[in-house]
Amino acid sequence: MSKKRKLLYIGNKLSKAGNTITSIETLGALLQQEGFEIMFSSSKKNKALRLIDMLFAVIKNALKVDYILIDTYSTQNFYYAVAVGNLARLFKIKYIPILRGGDLPSRLKNSPSQSKKFFGSAYLNIAPSLYLKEVFEKEGYNNLRHIPNTIEIKNYEFKLREKPEFNLLWVRSFNKIYNPKLAIDVVSSLISEGYNATLCMIGPDKDGSLEECKRIAITQNLPITFTGGLPKEKWIKKSEEFDIFINTTNFDNTPISAIEAMALGLPVISTNVGGLPYLLETNKDGILVPPNNSKAFVKEIIKLIEQPGNAQKLSKKARKKVECFDWKIVKHQWLQLLNQ
Repeated sequence: MSKKRKLLYIGNKLSKAGNTITSIETLGALLQQEGFEIMFSSSKKNKALRLIDMLFAVIKNALKVDYILIDTYSTQNFYYAVAVGNLARLFKIKYIPILRGGDLPSRLKNSPSQSKKFFGSAYLNIAPSLYLKEVFEKEGYNNLRHIPNTIEIKNYEFKLREKPEFNLLWVRSFNKIYNPKLAIDVVSSLISEGYNATLCMIGPDKDGSLEECKRIAITQNLPITFTGGLPKEKWIKKSEEFDIFINTTNFDNTPISAIEAMALGLPVISTNVGGLPYLLETNKDGILVPPNNSKAFVKEIIKLIEQPGNAQKLSKKARKKVECFDWKIVKHQWLQLLNQ
C-alpha cells in the first residue's frame, strides 16, 4: 500500500457493554490488519451520548480521513447514519454506508427524502447481501456494490453431525424483530409430540425479550438454556454440543450468525425472509420455512433427524458455500475500493 489510508468507522461498538460484537469490531479489525489507520465511534452506551460522540468524531477527523464507513441500520440507528452523512457532506468527506439493516426496504419507503439524500449522495453504498442490492437498484440507486459479510474460516472448525439429535441452537440478540419466542414455541411443540428436544439460546437482551422468553420457559418447564451474550470463541466452542441451528427472525439481511453456523457444520433452518433466500437454498445447503410458523420448523427438524444423510449433505454444501466468505477472498474487494 503506497499511502496509508485513514478511515473513520461509525457504528455501534458496544461489545464491552455486553452487546453482541458487530461489524465495526470485526470488519474494522480486519481492515486494520491490512494496514488501514482507523478511528472508531462509538462505544458510548447511552444513545444520545453515542450520537454526539459520532458527530464529534466526524468534526475532529474531517481533515484527516479519506473515507467514512457507516454501519447503517433500519430502525432508530438509521437517524445516526443520516446525521453523520449530513456532516460528511458539509465537510466534503466521501462516506460509504454499509447496508446492515434487514428492514431497510421499509426505511426507503417510510423516509424517502432522507433516504434519497443520504444514500443518493454517498460515495458508494455497500450491500452485504444481493437482496438489499436488488432492493436499492429497484428504488433507483446505482451507486451500489455487493461485498458480502465475511468471516475468517480458519476460526471455524467444521464438525459433521453423523447422527443429529433434537439439540437446537439459537444465536442472536434478543429483539422482537428476531422473534426469539418462535424458537421457544418450536421446542414446546417438539416436546408435546414426544421428542426429547433441548434448546440453547445465546445472545444479549435488546428490548426485554430475553426476560420474557425466560418467563415462558420457566412457566412451561421447558429444557431451554439462556447463556446471555457470549464471546465468539465461547459460543463457537459451545456449538459443538448442538446439532441443528434455527434462525427465527422476521426481518433480516445476511446474518453473520447463520454464516458462522454453516461454517461450523450445523444444518441451518431459517425463516424465508429478507436476504436469507439469497444465502440459503432449500434442500441444497439449508432449509427455509415461512416466518412465524412453528409447525414448519418442527416438520423440517424431524425430517433432518430422521434423514441424517440429508443433514450431512446440507452441512457439507453449506460449509463449501461460506468458504467463499473467507476474509482472504473478500478482502480484495475492500482493498480495491478503499485504495482508490
